Amino acid sequence: MSRDRREAAPRPTLRRAALGGALCCGALLLASCTSLEGTPEREPRTGRPSAPAQAMPPSRDAPGAEASDATDLDAASEPAGPVAPSRAETPIADLPDLAWAEQAAESTGIPLRAVRAYAGAALAVEESHPQCGLGWNALAGIGRIESRHGTLGGSEVGEDGVVSPRIIGVPLDGGEGVMAIPDTDGGELDGDDEWDRAVGPMQFIPETWAATARDGDRDGRTDPHQIDDAALTAAAYLCERGGMAADDDGWAGMVFGYNRSSDYLWDVTEAAEDYAARTETPAP
Repeated sequence: MSRDRREAAPRPTLRRAALGGALCCGALLLASCTSLEGTPEREPRTGRPSAPAQAMPPSRDAPGAEASDATDLDAASEPAGPVAPSRAETPIADLPDLAWAEQAAESTGIPLRAVRAYAGAALAVEESHPQCGLGWNALAGIGRIESRHGTLGGSEVGEDGVVSPRIIGVPLDGGEGVMAIPDTDGGELDGDDEWDRAVGPMQFIPETWAATARDGDRDGRTDPHQIDDAALTAAAYLCERGGMAADDDGWAGMVFGYNRSSDYLWDVTEAAEDYAARTETPAP
């Protein structure tokens, strides 16, 4: 993602390079492959899709903190009452309403822990990037195409949000259909000290991760293999491309910043539309 791991080459080759053809053409599936949902092959699509509806999940009411130290004159002078913490201070998995997340997981088939990460990331950037309007379903669309929400190849998302076994792409060694990106992380994230590889449920290149990483679980560390960190980083990265997610051009610009492929744009858009249609989102 970002520093493009692809060259101007036929798309089947490029997408296969993402995860070495682990499933069909790899994580970034082409229209010419069997989709993640097992649908039949289809003809290539042309043009650009309209931006999908951006679904914002309901937030969980955070417990308030009341002033309890009577010796604190400043605190004592303030009216007693709940104080909602900033979303920047709350682990993003705790931001969405849990009952809604459980219903969304059941209706979409997305693992609950991944739903909480996507929804929490959308709520977090609603505060940090209010102009963006990025829905949880948009992040879920990318997560579906990139890694089956952290389950590609038999991996699972733990309750702590860590994906295991790690999802790691092929070496970006300048071979057929991929750019040459020499190692930038000493193999720390991808286990390869010669070439970079895309890593984690949202498939970040280590170089991009180093420049854009966010701490979604608020543990003081950033880990592309932890789905809260990965989802929040993806959300911030998309929003910082500029524009609004609900605008056709803004949406295309965001997704092209992630993977400049028309097929990818269509795949993510259709997945996002599907997830929005399968879940109930309260009116603003």
